[in-house]
Amino acid sequence: MIFQVDDVLKPEQVAQARQLLEKAEWVDGKATAGHQATRFKNNQQVPENHPIGKQIGEMILAALGQNQLFITAALPSKVSPPLFNRYQGGETYGTHVDNAIRQIPGTAQRMRTDISATLFLASPDEYDGGELMIEDTFGVHNVKLPAGHMILYPSGSLHQVKPVTRGARLASFFWIQSMVREDSQRTVLLDLDLAIQRLNKDYPEHPSAVQLIGVYHNLLQRWAEV
Repeated sequence: MIFQVDDVLKPEQVAQARQLLEKAEWVDGKATAGHQATRFKNNQQVPENHPIGKQIGEMILAALGQNQLFITAALPSKVSPPLFNRYQGGETYGTHVDNAIRQIPGTAQRMRTDISATLFLASPDEYDGGELMIEDTFGVHNVKLPAGHMILYPSGSLHQVKPVTRGARLASFFWIQSMVREDSQRTVLLDLDLAIQRLNKDYPEHPSAVQLIGVYHNLLQRWAEV
């Protein structure tokens, strides 16, 4: 499932994040790539434990906690601390998949990466290229969203970032361990939940809503790992 979540950050939050990132240290992005991915990764990142990254990351995590659409789509169990990357001057990230397991920085805990997230911090008109290309059973999807918008996609899917030929592509990226590890099952639950919400909005007294809510929770109980 590839799913877009709009307006995760408000314009003033995006502006604040960018002002802070201008003061941050940037290093070679290979630091967080797996062994195979280092051959294809050419970008810059804010170090994992940088105080500015932590400050913006806390703002993003707080926003995600208030975003019902994100919670509905991802059913998050764990969310890794957000990281930040920048592409410019032809930098790119070739086709790869994300590591299946990641260490949570600063802890002894590990998490399963079910879902990858990219939160765009630069507007599409600020740079050329830089599309996030994600492959799934329906083909290749080119993603380039407004600042403050986010894309969710399976971490095991083939994806890449095309070369940035003008300007700078600025984004936050992180991973989610879902309570429901199977992507197909999360898709069923998301479709069902959205249908229930539409039914409640259009026909608030319809008795089918209660039945469908029961189906949703029975499936969630069957599939969830908590």
